[in-house]
Amino acid sequence: MPDTKHALIRYKILDNCFRNPGRKYFLEDLMREVDTVLQEINPEKKGISRRQLLYDIEFMESCDGWAVELNKIREGHKVFYRYADMSFSINNMPLNEVEINQLKDAVSILSQFKGMPQFEWVYELIPKLQQGMESNSTQPSVISFDSNEYLKGVEYVGVLYSAITYKQVLKLEYHPFDLQAPIEVEFHPYYLKQYNNRWFVLGLNMQQNKIWTLALDRVVSVEELTRAKYVKTDENWDEFFDDIVGVTIPENGKVEEVVLLFFGLSGKYIETKPLHGSQKSKWLSPDCLEVRLNLIINYEFEQLVLSYGENVKVISPTHMVSRITNRVMELIKIYTQKNASK
Repeated sequence: MPDTKHALIRYKILDNCFRNPGRKYFLEDLMREVDTVLQEINPEKKGISRRQLLYDIEFMESCDGWAVELNKIREGHKVFYRYADMSFSINNMPLNEVEINQLKDAVSILSQFKGMPQFEWVYELIPKLQQGMESNSTQPSVISFDSNEYLKGVEYVGVLYSAITYKQVLKLEYHPFDLQAPIEVEFHPYYLKQYNNRWFVLGLNMQQNKIWTLALDRVVSVEELTRAKYVKTDENWDEFFDDIVGVTIPENGKVEEVVLLFFGLSGKYIETKPLHGSQKSKWLSPDCLEVRLNLIINYEFEQLVLSYGENVKVISPTHMVSRITNRVMELIKIYTQKNASK
């Protein structure tokens, strides 16, 4: 009889394996991947049986599951499994009955934590789960979330997450915006982060022996380097981002105090949506809010400040005042030249 406990977890693991172009997964490999995760959840649990694994694959291929199309490629006496369409993922499909039932259980459990100060995130998560459960309903949607369905690179999130979890070394083909052709990097992935609706992965570039931050929408291909030894890191990634906005830490960057003035309604907006966790603010007048921040100034922070246009003024540090002034002057020059050419 099929084992329904942890079924959704097993399907997600298989989904990651089927869409990984850098590795061939035979039945024994799939069983090993599933067992590794399930034993982390419950060390006393026995491994998945071959029969159960075949049940799971059959369910994923069925209309009750996700009707996945699998290539079953024979190599000698063995067969490895891979999606016919490598961009496919069950994560992008409408929820089926198994997922809906598990989401209902999750909502029921999470609802018990509402009101507790350390669980403020529950208020945002529960509507997302409830929206997911109603995705097959004919009722009109009453809530939406910030996302970009056309974003490139999201198909690598699962592969990279798996590589980080299982400490796998990767060969990445990566195409920076400033180069005409892609480059190949031996990459030891450590952390995935989403910022401004884009996904980034941080890890060790072995050739340069430096931590690199790579945008997933610039990744061309991912392949596992099975013979390379994974280099571990002791970095605390939660603390790594404490001093910045976004994902980039400039070389030799240091924490500085930044003072900004916000005018009019922008001040009220900034009070309710702080720019950074270090923000301290006070009203200098009914129309002017002073904001003080302690952070490392990077490109993302400058872009954020510039997004407020004429409603913000940088007071200090002086080097940031100069940079913002120069960028504003360049913008004025562009508009002046365009108007003059008409």
